[in-house]
Amino acid sequence: MADTAYDIVVIGAGPGGYVAAIKAAQLGFKTACVEEANLGGVCLNIGCIPTKALLESAAMISHLGHAKEFGVTVGEIRTDLAQAVKRSRQVSERLVKGIGFLFKKNKVTHVPGRGRLAGGGKVEVTDRDGKKQTITGKHVIIATGSKPRDLPFLKIDHDRVWDSTDAMMSQEAPKTLAIVGAGAIGCEFADVYAAFGTQVTIIEVADRILPLEDRDCSAVVEKSYRKRGMNILTNTRLEKAEIGKTSVKLTVKTAKGETQTIDAERVLSAIGRAPLTQDIGLEKAGVQLDERGFIKIDRQMKTNVEGVYAIGDVAGPPLLAHKGSHEGVACVEAIKGDPHAGIDYRNIPNCTYCHPEVASVGLTEEQAREAGHDIEVGVFPWTANGRALTAGETDGFVKVIRDKKYSEVLGAHIVGPHATELIAEFVVGRHLETTAEEMDRAIHPHPTLSEAIGEAALASLGHALHI
Repeated sequence: MADTAYDIVVIGAGPGGYVAAIKAAQLGFKTACVEEANLGGVCLNIGCIPTKALLESAAMISHLGHAKEFGVTVGEIRTDLAQAVKRSRQVSERLVKGIGFLFKKNKVTHVPGRGRLAGGGKVEVTDRDGKKQTITGKHVIIATGSKPRDLPFLKIDHDRVWDSTDAMMSQEAPKTLAIVGAGAIGCEFADVYAAFGTQVTIIEVADRILPLEDRDCSAVVEKSYRKRGMNILTNTRLEKAEIGKTSVKLTVKTAKGETQTIDAERVLSAIGRAPLTQDIGLEKAGVQLDERGFIKIDRQMKTNVEGVYAIGDVAGPPLLAHKGSHEGVACVEAIKGDPHAGIDYRNIPNCTYCHPEVASVGLTEEQAREAGHDIEVGVFPWTANGRALTAGETDGFVKVIRDKKYSEVLGAHIVGPHATELIAEFVVGRHLETTAEEMDRAIHPHPTLSEAIGEAALASLGHALHI
């Protein structure tokens, strides 16, 4: 009979769960990871990774459209969404196999099936054939993730009304697509489908798209999207949806009280995600939820039940893969006895991979002022950066928000080329408690996009060199 007793049992093998399991094994814990679907969770299989592959296809289409400017003449550009999706699946499958390899390398036991807390450190696992087994863990980490939310009158039916998985797997681009919600998911799929020839309409209840990002960054993306022919309705509330055999009729109301009707072949519901807390034994184990439905945790990811922890999306916002991974590491380190294990939630970067890209860390201007900080803001546009000009990507800027008293970098916001890569310099800088002066004095190679980081820091000090 197989040994079913472990030091740590992780329920869920997404970016939080599988990282926690690997780290636990590396720290000497006998570890099992329970997962009913593919290793990698939503992120690797139907989320972060395949969407970025589709966005690369969209970027390729855009580049080809401007090829003549670069001295390259191409024939008719024909798009094939099915091939783009096929490539995205290949990328995902490669990474999923990689996790399996890492589990074997680190001696993590993968237990296939759905895990449910049974109390007292017990986890009941039901496989796809309905066969049940019980394993035990001195410590149990819940990493079950999240699922797409829908509206009461716009239920996801995976036909006319899509969730993000449906949008990712479609073999054909619809003629028209209405996207409800203009956060990261909505804006990324708007980018993809517009590139593949779909007439896209974005409906957002807030006063701008990407409402969690810097207001000026949102404006740059909106201007770009409108230039590409997208219809953007902000300050607009969805009132009613009538789902027909060939289309969906949406009734929306603007901030002025005006009613408008939109007919779309498909609708993508991108209004956010909800934690996966159902049918995992929380009630039986006595694990408490907060008022929003997320599992309550402390700074070391402990729940109210001794020996039970929660990480990632199921434990609350921000619902980001990298946040879940770092929570997994911190959780295991805390179990090991590291008194400093924890997460700096003020320094988690946000990234949206649409074109132009948007990335940020820390406070926005509005948040900094509301918090009572006396600030200076430095902005450096891509139009003044040589590398951006050579690449033909000059929409956007780098923005630094500096506290006047200590010159602390309170926030950084980037919209434009490779923003999601460049933001890491600010994340590291803030982690090391750097100042705006130090951000500038670090020598940035020329010509690179990274020079704009030093220039934006200088601009916040009133000394920008190249503008």
